[in-house]
Amino acid sequence: MTKKTFIACLLAGLLSACATAPRQDNGAAVEERTRGAGADGRGRDAATSYGAGSDSPGGLSALTDPQSPLALRTIYFAYDSSEIQPQFQEVIEAHSAYLLAHPQVTAVLEGHADERGSREYNLALGERRAQMVKRLIALLGVPNTQLRTSSYGEERPVADGHNEAAWRQNRRVEILY
Repeated sequence: MTKKTFIACLLAGLLSACATAPRQDNGAAVEERTRGAGADGRGRDAATSYGAGSDSPGGLSALTDPQSPLALRTIYFAYDSSEIQPQFQEVIEAHSAYLLAHPQVTAVLEGHADERGSREYNLALGERRAQMVKRLIALLGVPNTQLRTSSYGEERPVADGHNEAAWRQNRRVEILY
C-alpha cells in the first residue's frame, strides 16, 4: 500500500467516525440542528425547542404554537444600545413565566449586532445585549442555572443589506430553547 493510499484511507475513516445521529433522551424529543440549507436559505433554521414537552391541547407546545406569546423570540435594540425597549417587556415576561413553570428547560440568549463597528466592539455589544435580557429574566425570578448567554456580534446577520433596514434586523437577542 502506498503512502498516499494509506493517508486517504485514514482520512476517510476519521471523517466517517465524526458523523453522529440524532439521539433520544429519556423519551424527550430531541431535534438535530444543522447549519446546512436551512429555513431562511442562509443555513440558519428558525429557533428550535429541545426537550420541551407538549403543554397545550392538540399536541402543540407553548413554544411551537404560533398563537403563543412565546412564538416571539427576538428582542430588537436601537443603534449602539443594549437598553431593552418597552415593547419587548411583555415578550420577556412571557419567556420568564415559561421558564419558571418549566425548571428543567434552559434558554440560550444569543446577542447580535449590525456590521458597523469593529469585530471586537460588536462581540462586546452582543454580549451586553444578551446580558441585559438575562438580567431582566433573572429579576423576574428565573434562576441563572436556566440561562446561558453567547454573543456572535456581527457574525450571524439575518439581513445581508448594508442599510438601516438590514441593520435594524441584525441588532437583536434571540431566545433559543
